[in-house]
Amino acid sequence: MHTTPLDDRLRERLLLSRAAPGDRLMLADATLLAALDGSRALTPKERTALQQSPLTMRRFRQLALDRRAAGVKGSVTTAAPVPHHGRPGLVAANDASWHGSAGMLRAAASSGELDMLSTDDQFWALHFLPEGDGWQVVLKLAGEAPFAARLLRERTMLRVVDGGGAIVLQGRLDADGECEQPWPFATAPAPHFHMYGARFAVEPVAP
Repeated sequence: MHTTPLDDRLRERLLLSRAAPGDRLMLADATLLAALDGSRALTPKERTALQQSPLTMRRFRQLALDRRAAGVKGSVTTAAPVPHHGRPGLVAANDASWHGSAGMLRAAASSGELDMLSTDDQFWALHFLPEGDGWQVVLKLAGEAPFAARLLRERTMLRVVDGGGAIVLQGRLDADGECEQPWPFATAPAPHFHMYGARFAVEPVAP
């Protein structure tokens, strides 16, 4: 049977969006990256774990997309990219010309209440404070970030997005380098991020 690109996209979306009770990241990034660059094939047990865990599948797909965006030879391509904010410059921020920072919810944070997430470059932290029936989200900029003075001086509009591109928080930093708003989703923070590849990003809002 021949399939069309639309068939492939629909099949992919169904696979990535399905839910599995108690799902968590089953394979480490190092294992998934080794499979992507061809340095080590997944074992039968690892392939089974990947196929049975939608969260791990989404993480594997995100790593493939990141490799493709970075122009890595031999990167795996997939049928249709899901909207995400893994633009160049989001992986690490190391100078005053910051364009964004990315982070992810680690497997260890998947149990219990989520109280904090940090970006991979450690320049941003997201705090989740229980408030009534929901949560207050606080974005905190590290004072040692090389671009901190510029963002505070220019009062740059910022937003935090999840792996699906939905806005978690948007606003400007106060004098203490913080911005806070109520958590905008009905689902609690940890399961919400898990539904969207366990990824998030902090980025400037274009004027």
